[in-house]
Amino acid sequence: MNWWYGLYFLILGIISVFTGELITFLMLGFILLSLQNINTTLKKIHRDSKGNSQAGE
Repeated sequence: MNWWYGLYFLILGIISVFTGELITFLMLGFILLSLQNINTTLKKIHRDSKGNSQAGE
């Protein structure tokens, strides 16, 4: 999943060069990275809690 981060930054970098809005796209990139990290963490928590509930039965 780490290669997605590079792809996000590459696409945002190309777009920012053409539009001239470097700061806007950098901040959008940081937001996308944060959301991706939150999503990954929530998936791990869900998977772990699902495994724990089945083990207790």
